[in-house]
Order: sequence, then C-alpha cells, then structure tokens
Amino acid sequence: MEIKEEKNRFVLLNDASREIGEMTWSNAGEKIMIIDHTFVEPAYRGQKLAEKLVKAGVEKARRDDKKVVPLCPFAKKEFDQKPEYADVLRK
Repeated sequence: MEIKEEKNRFVLLNDASREIGEMTWSNAGEKIMIIDHTFVEPAYRGQKLAEKLVKAGVEKARRDDKKVVPLCPFAKKEFDQKPEYADVLRK
C-alpha cells in the first residue's frame, strides 16, 4: 500500500497501483485545512487504512503549520480518539 499526495487529496494505492481510497481537504485561508472526506473501498476496510490517510493529513498540517477542522465524520472520530492530534486541531 502506498499513499500519494495530489492536489488537496491523499490517494491510497494498492500493490497494483490501483486507487482504493482517498482523503480530501480544502484550505480556508493560509492556516486552516478542512478534512472533508475520507473513503476506503469496502474490500480494503478493517486494515486501518483510513486511519493512515487521516494521519497523513495531520503530518501535512504539521509540516505546513496549519490547523485542521475535521469536518468528515471519520476524521472527527480520529481527532476525538487521538489526543496526539490535539496540536493541529483548530479549537
């Protein structure tokens, strides 16, 4: 599995380089990243792949000195359950 960054999204590729998931975001100004969508194909669920996509977003926010608004329900759950993401959560 590989995660690749494209314009305003991270793409999850399987071993055959086929897209099987994504996490998208939009920017609100220069310092806010809104995670608005996370998806993994049903056949690949249960492998913590969506968690890896959100983590990639958190790492990007840290690199770019942004705060995250987790609009997507899955991303919101991840932020609620992972106190280590508090540094990038927009309060």
